[in-house]
Amino acid sequence: MSRRTGIPFSTLSKVEHDRLTLTYDKLLQISERLGIGLSELFADPQAERQAQSVTARRSIGTVEKSVRVNTRNYEYFYLCTELRRKRFIPILTRIRARSVDEFGQLVRHSGEEWIYVLEGRIEVHTEYYDTVVLEPGQSVYIDSDMGHAFVAAEGCEEAVVIGVCSSGHDDHMDEIISAHADEAANGDG
Repeated sequence: MSRRTGIPFSTLSKVEHDRLTLTYDKLLQISERLGIGLSELFADPQAERQAQSVTARRSIGTVEKSVRVNTRNYEYFYLCTELRRKRFIPILTRIRARSVDEFGQLVRHSGEEWIYVLEGRIEVHTEYYDTVVLEPGQSVYIDSDMGHAFVAAEGCEEAVVIGVCSSGHDDHMDEIISAHADEAANGDG
């Protein structure tokens, strides 16, 4: 695996034993060199076989079992990643950016998303609407192909939200993770 991916054996061993988390760039490198999508890296082949033979799927999502992607603006916890070809992607997100200027370029990807504020307050910035502030217990539903950014509202160091992103594309998880990686690559994440 080390030879095929270009990742040192010692690094792969630490990841395998939950002593290290790979950055998005390293995950992308593995994905590209193995010729598989990012979502395939996180999927459980056993669950996939079971999902094909049974029409009812179930996944228990915990932060401990999530796939964590860390950017300057957000800390994402992708939940229930062992299920492939999901119609929506559940994400727990810690929002750290405190202004749209700090956030940088608005993010866009296909589909729709719903965000519910658990802790703190957030400002919702979108390409076509005025900025709104959401409190705990409030939510927003948007078209994700519209430029958007969620930032901690004035007076909040950070906020925690739960959300779902949906799309008709089979590779939606890859697209979402790539959009977040673009955020990081542009110096915004």
